[in-house]
Amino acid sequence: MITLYGIKNCDSVKRARKALDDAGLEYHFHDFRSDGVDAATVQSWLQQWGDALINRRGTTWRKLDSAEQARAETDAVGLLCAHSSLIKRPVFSKNGEVRLGFSAKDADHILAWLKA
Repeated sequence: MITLYGIKNCDSVKRARKALDDAGLEYHFHDFRSDGVDAATVQSWLQQWGDALINRRGTTWRKLDSAEQARAETDAVGLLCAHSSLIKRPVFSKNGEVRLGFSAKDADHILAWLKA
């Protein structure tokens, strides 16, 4: 089963959902805002993706004070659970594997992986 994690109103998530729908792929959408995210999931993603999981380009990051931003180095799990919109989106999960993001250059590769 494919799970797509993200936030409903995120443009990248919207593009990913449309691509999955257009490809006829069944998936479960997990909205960080309404469904939350647990520490064990965040920890496993951090083990796979490290610092790439943290979205330092968005407004959520810019709104954090320097002490809160420093938690990215000391307590990334706690930071991402408290501010799930800091997680790079979308996150695709299939059979225990995880992929991050949905840029135009990676879209075909991600869809091929999801279809396989």
